[in-house]
Amino acid sequence: MKRIRINEGMVGLVFRRGDYRTVLTAGTYWVSLFDYVIEYDLTQPFTTAKELNMLLKDPKLASLLEVVEVKDSEIVIHYERGNFKGILTAGRYAFWKGLIDYRFVKADLNDYEIPAGFSKELLVKRELQAYIRAYVVENHEAGLLMIDGKFERSMDKGVHYFWKNATPISVMKADMRLVQMEVSGQEILTRDKAALRVNFFGQYRVSDIVKALIENKDYVKQLYVLMQLALREFIGRYTLDELLEEKTSIAAYVKEVLEAKAGDLGIEIRDCGVKDIILPGEVKNIMNQVLVAQKQAQANVIARREETAATRSLLNTAKLMEDNEMLFRLKEMEYVEKIADKVSNISLSGGSKVVDQLKEVFTGFK
Repeated sequence: MKRIRINEGMVGLVFRRGDYRTVLTAGTYWVSLFDYVIEYDLTQPFTTAKELNMLLKDPKLASLLEVVEVKDSEIVIHYERGNFKGILTAGRYAFWKGLIDYRFVKADLNDYEIPAGFSKELLVKRELQAYIRAYVVENHEAGLLMIDGKFERSMDKGVHYFWKNATPISVMKADMRLVQMEVSGQEILTRDKAALRVNFFGQYRVSDIVKALIENKDYVKQLYVLMQLALREFIGRYTLDELLEEKTSIAAYVKEVLEAKAGDLGIEIRDCGVKDIILPGEVKNIMNQVLVAQKQAQANVIARREETAATRSLLNTAKLMEDNEMLFRLKEMEYVEKIADKVSNISLSGGSKVVDQLKEVFTGFK
């Protein structure tokens, strides 16, 4: 016989000729000289070269071990003293009971959904990255979860995690912000066959993401075509002159047409407007000539009106002076004063008649 001591925190397994005999906990024991003892640390997982099922036939040893079985389609999250320790993949594991508080959380990878008990802090661990797929829906977006090609549910903004397995998963996203669409350089014929180029804009936002992404294919292109057709329909009703008079009504008409059809596309029309109406070069020259002629005619009318007013004023003044000799003299003196202001020197040559004539001019008396 030989004496064996097992220290606290240790366990000994007794073997004889390679066969398991018994388990020894902390204490002092006498064993046969033909036996050998393998000691195990209770703080470490239990590993052995022997078949675990054979060892677990001993009820005493089985009571000291916690056995964790992980299937091919599972993983187990391993915690020690409440802290994350690692991942257990497919296989069979044994841990000593009593000294360390172990906790094991099993996850079925066949189900793509991650249970609510798994925190995001855990899901971002490096050890789990091989088993996780993540999809980000930005703050200005909304998403649709597609499972195996089928619509499952809507997704709010944030990071969404799923188990990685054979089930195909995809996320369709739409920008929920206000978006401006430009229809630029559209060549459109008026009713009198004048070719115009129109620059138009519309503002919209997605209101129903399911209609926009699932019930319609490429809702943006569809909206663009609807805007083009509405423009062509309105402009084609009018001649060039009529259109230029009704151009303020283009935006209202297009918006009304788009609003009637936008609901089926899952979008909301917020505003529309005409940026430019560009005339062909020949038409632009003609329009400029017409404008110049109109302005010239207006200028002529104003000039004639002023001439008429001036003539009428002169006529009224003449009538007053004809009836009032004093007023005539005052007016005559006013003009003489104006003439005198411009005269700096007077040279006289001649007889006394010249002086008499000047006196008559400036005094009005002979």
